Amino acid sequence: MKILKADYILTCNENFEIIEDGAICFDDKIIEIGKAKDIEAKYQNIDITTVGKNSVIMPGLINPHVHLEFSANRTSLRYGDFMPWLNSVIKNRDKLLQTNEHNYMENELEKIVKSGTTTLGEISSFGGDYEACIKTPIKVVYFNEVLGSRPDTVDMLFNDFKSRLDTSKNGHNKTFIPAISIHSAYSTHPILVKKVLDIARKENFLVSTHFMESQAERDWLDYGNGDFLEFFNAFSPDTKPLSSAKEYLELFYGTHTLFTHCTKASKDEIEKIKELGGFITHCPTSNRLLNSGRLGIENIDKSMLNLGTDGLSSNISLNLWDEMRGALMMHFLGNLDVLSKQLIKMSTINGANALGLNNGILKVDKDADIIAVNLPDILNSADELATQMILHTKKADKIYINGEQIV
Repeated sequence: MKILKADYILTCNENFEIIEDGAICFDDKIIEIGKAKDIEAKYQNIDITTVGKNSVIMPGLINPHVHLEFSANRTSLRYGDFMPWLNSVIKNRDKLLQTNEHNYMENELEKIVKSGTTTLGEISSFGGDYEACIKTPIKVVYFNEVLGSRPDTVDMLFNDFKSRLDTSKNGHNKTFIPAISIHSAYSTHPILVKKVLDIARKENFLVSTHFMESQAERDWLDYGNGDFLEFFNAFSPDTKPLSSAKEYLELFYGTHTLFTHCTKASKDEIEKIKELGGFITHCPTSNRLLNSGRLGIENIDKSMLNLGTDGLSSNISLNLWDEMRGALMMHFLGNLDVLSKQLIKMSTINGANALGLNNGILKVDKDADIIAVNLPDILNSADELATQMILHTKKADKIYINGEQIV
């Protein structure tokens, strides 16, 4: 049993409750939270660790959408618009994947945990990230991805997917959870989608998919034209869209799915995702670098939204504090402190709900995934806590996953 004491306990519950001069008692689960004087009086035989001056204890951050396999990228890929970026990914993919043998993924995972992220949703396209994800102390929801639009390759791609899924199932433990990813509506044949989602329903796998990330995707699915027309014709002349956006969404009934990006999704499509019980993962830096537009988070049910970094293929940092700072500047509508609280909830409790996990909130019986950070100076008011944390935090000073301290 351990007890931490801090100037502020940030619970990340529905009301964004903040306990001043608070303490938390935990082992692998959270046992009790309250005022420090009450915790100290009740647990007199337990050593208490004071986090430090201007300190905050809060849930570990949760990043539901990362592509670690592209961690070698620095300046190889082109930004500014989606299609030039996609073409540069295809051109440089093999080189970037080969250079991952130089521990790029392990180094990024080390940075991620130091930042205070204790849970990760990893989108695995090829399986080259498996060993790194098994070894890291971070909780990893490991999304085995499938994509491929040609009907004559469906069986081959499905068998490859099942092989990777079986490997991840063999590694399943309390910090490594196998899951399923469908790449997107424009890149994955509906027959392949249906076969994979049948597995998700039968075995209760979490699902992730990219949806409406670009104007090119919007034009292609709606009208069969735009930038994707030339792109697909280069591989197979006279190609047509595999499905409409509505038809694609309807394939996900009966699944627990995270829909990533959605910057070009219509109001009706957002409502359909809500009807499906789905969640929307917002990756603002990636959206800006690929010119995907701004997701109108002010018009979306706040409980549906969580925050992700995407991979280093379309970001320069996998640190969620950096992502929150970027989002704070991108979403300029409304009150700053209210937005800051929303972003922290998107990075904690909302991420946990999206991934179906028992963390992301400081509450009795939740997993003891806890971080502590120290602000550079005294706060004027606890009402400013969320904003000042986003502005000034880059790393965590103490990190616990399932109650075990991570050094």
